[in-house]
Amino acid sequence: MTENIKVNVHHVTRVEGHGNIVVDVRNGTLEQCELQIVESPRFFEAMLRGRPYDQASHITSRICGICAIGHATASLRATERALQVQLSEQTVLLRKLAFHGEMLDSHVLHVYMLVAPDFLGVGSVIPLAASHPEVVKRALRMKKFSGDLCQALVGRHTHPIAMTVGGFTHFPKVQELIELRQRAADLIADVDATVELFGTLPWPTFERETEYVALVQPDEYGFIDGMIGSTDGYTLPIAEYRKVTNERLNSHSTAKHTAFNRESYMVGSLARFNLKHQQLLPRAQAAAEHLGLKAPCYRPFMNSAAQVVEIVQCFDDTIRLLDLLIERGIQWETPAPVTLSPGARGAGSCDVPRGILFHEYQIGETGLIEEANCIIPTGQNLGNVDRDMRALVPTLLNEPQDQIRLKMEMLVRAYDPCISCSTHFLNVSFVGE
Repeated sequence: MTENIKVNVHHVTRVEGHGNIVVDVRNGTLEQCELQIVESPRFFEAMLRGRPYDQASHITSRICGICAIGHATASLRATERALQVQLSEQTVLLRKLAFHGEMLDSHVLHVYMLVAPDFLGVGSVIPLAASHPEVVKRALRMKKFSGDLCQALVGRHTHPIAMTVGGFTHFPKVQELIELRQRAADLIADVDATVELFGTLPWPTFERETEYVALVQPDEYGFIDGMIGSTDGYTLPIAEYRKVTNERLNSHSTAKHTAFNRESYMVGSLARFNLKHQQLLPRAQAAAEHLGLKAPCYRPFMNSAAQVVEIVQCFDDTIRLLDLLIERGIQWETPAPVTLSPGARGAGSCDVPRGILFHEYQIGETGLIEEANCIIPTGQNLGNVDRDMRALVPTLLNEPQDQIRLKMEMLVRAYDPCISCSTHFLNVSFVGE
C-alpha cells in the first residue's frame, strides 16, 4: 500500500469551468481531499433586480450555454407562477419537446466526448476521432439532430429566443416536424449502437450510499414541474425548495454546498433513475438492463450510464411528441395573460441534464423583478463529490499514482459538472425574510 500520495490537478479537464482536485495522503492517513471550485462568482441574481419580468428568461439562459433551454424554462415557470399564468396544452408539449432536444445534446456531448475517452484509452475527443472515427461521427449525427430540433422549436439552442412568458413567439411548421420525425427514425440505429457501446465499458464498481434528489411526476418520467422527491422518502412542493437546498459557504469552493436530510445529496441522471425508473419507456428500461443499471444504484460512475438510458428515453419520447403534434397540427397562439400584483412570488424548477434546477422571483406590481434566487445542479452536487472522493481514495492506495489521479478525475467527470454555472449566485434574501 502506498503510504504517501499527493494529487494536484489544476484544472480538471473535460469539464466545463475551472476546478482543482487536491489529495494528500501522509503515512497512510488521508489529510486532505477536496474538489476546489476556483471560478469567480457571476451574480446573475443581481443582474435581474430591477429588470422587467419578460427579460428574465433571456438573461438567465446566459447562465449556461449547455443548459440554456433548461434555465429559460425554469425562469419562465417561476415567472408564470408569480403572475398566475395558465399554459395551453400546446405550449406544454412544445416545451417538453425542446427540453428533450437539449437533454439529448448535453448527454451525447458528455458520454461520447468527455467520458468515453477515459475508457477508450485516449486523452480527448481529438485522438478519439482518429482511433474511433465512427464513434465520433455517430455522436455528431445525434448532436446535429438535437440542435436542429431546438432551432425549429425555439429559434436556436444557445440561447432560445422563441419561448416567452405564457407561450411562444414563433411556431414550427408541421412540415418541419415531419422532416424531423423522419430524421429521428433514421437515427434509431445510432441510439441502439450507443447503448451497445456503453454496455461494453468497464464501469468502476465503487459505491457509496447517499441521498438522491430529483423532480418526480405521477404519470411520466418528466423534466419540467412536479414535486421535489428524495430517495430518503421525502416529497415537497417546488415552492419549498429551500428546505431541501440549505445552502452554505465552503472554505475551498467559490460555489456554495447544499444539504437536505444528510451532509450532502446527489442530483442528475442517476438521481432521476433511482427515483422514477419505473416510469421509463420500454426501450429505455431495456437499455438500463443492458447497462447493468438497477435501482437503487449507489455507484456515482454510473451517472454516465444513466445518461445513456435517458438518451434512449428522450429520443423515444421525442418521436412520440412529434407524432402527437403532427397529428394535431400546430395552432398559432398568443401568450397567455399575466396578473400583476404587489410582491408576487413564484418558484420554478426543471430537471436539467445535470440535475434539479431552481429559479425563484419576486415581481412588483409594475412588472419589475424585485428579488431573485437561482440554485444550480452542480452546486448541489459539490458536497457529494467531496464525500465520494474521500471514500474513493482509500480504495485506490494500491494503485500507481497516475491511476489514482485518473480515477479521481473520472469521478468528477461522472457528475458532468458545469462549474461556471455553480458559482454565479448571490443568493440575496427576499424582502420580508
